[in-house]
Amino acid sequence: MTQPLPPSALLGQTPTVKRSVIALSEGSDPRVVAGAIAARSAGLADLILVGVQADVEAELLALGTASGPGLTIHVPHTSPFRAEFASAYHELRQHKGVTPEAAAKAVQDPLIYAAMLVRLGHAAGTVGGAVATTSDVVRTALQVIGKAPDASMVSSFFLMYPPENPTADGRAMLYSDCGLVIDPNVDELVAIAAASAKSCKQLLRQDPKLAMLSFSTKGSAKHPTVSKVTLATEALHRTHPELNVDGELQFDAAYSPEIGDRKSPGSAVAGRANVMIFPNLDAGNIAYKITQRQGGYSAIGPILQGLAQPANDLSRGCTAEDVLEMIAVTVLQASQSS
Repeated sequence: MTQPLPPSALLGQTPTVKRSVIALSEGSDPRVVAGAIAARSAGLADLILVGVQADVEAELLALGTASGPGLTIHVPHTSPFRAEFASAYHELRQHKGVTPEAAAKAVQDPLIYAAMLVRLGHAAGTVGGAVATTSDVVRTALQVIGKAPDASMVSSFFLMYPPENPTADGRAMLYSDCGLVIDPNVDELVAIAAASAKSCKQLLRQDPKLAMLSFSTKGSAKHPTVSKVTLATEALHRTHPELNVDGELQFDAAYSPEIGDRKSPGSAVAGRANVMIFPNLDAGNIAYKITQRQGGYSAIGPILQGLAQPANDLSRGCTAEDVLEMIAVTVLQASQSS
């Protein structure tokens, strides 16, 4: 089976994608700096490194380069944008009691500053989370960038790429939601699945085949958590009839063609799914880490979906390669939302 290219390679083969500016909120982290240098060298994007000038410059120097065209440094407390950002942030958050003074202080926070770059059109997207927690990254994105007009919620997914010599069934997949929504209800599962189908088209360039996962396949077990998945599957068939969706399915029935044909005969999804929708964060987070650590898959994410403009979260255990791929993901998302 021909595997989809990872985002950095896919973007490099897409000359129609306009070169974007991506803001990196942790601009002095060595992994972030190395990823930014690689992204600039590959021509994927122009990068803004947000942080303390001396710290960022030291990391650049350690890697044998310096700031310049395509790789600039922004220091929030001396930025020429600070008054513009403070005014806009105050207007955005004054209903929560944020005063002009508090707004001026808030936009000196690198996460908020990077998100304001995106909100006010100075950058196409932002990436953080090598140091900051997921909750801080997501909260900032929601407060500053906000949800997309057509999105009922923000969720996340991981792009899972198989090792170089995968098994016969090995393939690139989306796992959702593995990083954000703890216990989605029926409506939230529907929203997560619909958003993930769109993300599959954007980033894998494949037609999505969605498996609504459970510990049961087609009524083999009875439990309220199984019913939640079944009801979400039925709702997807009603509200998104254009999507290939099957459920409820156990993972083996969704992944293995032989087992899928036996447990859900005639299904266009069972055994062939490339979008795995998990019933809760426990299942999703555990599954992606097992797939990564034991299965040898590369996991890119968590990638956020449902925002008005792209903002993405890195794992605190990320590598420079992870940063490079997340920059590429963010550029691809921006190209679809522009």
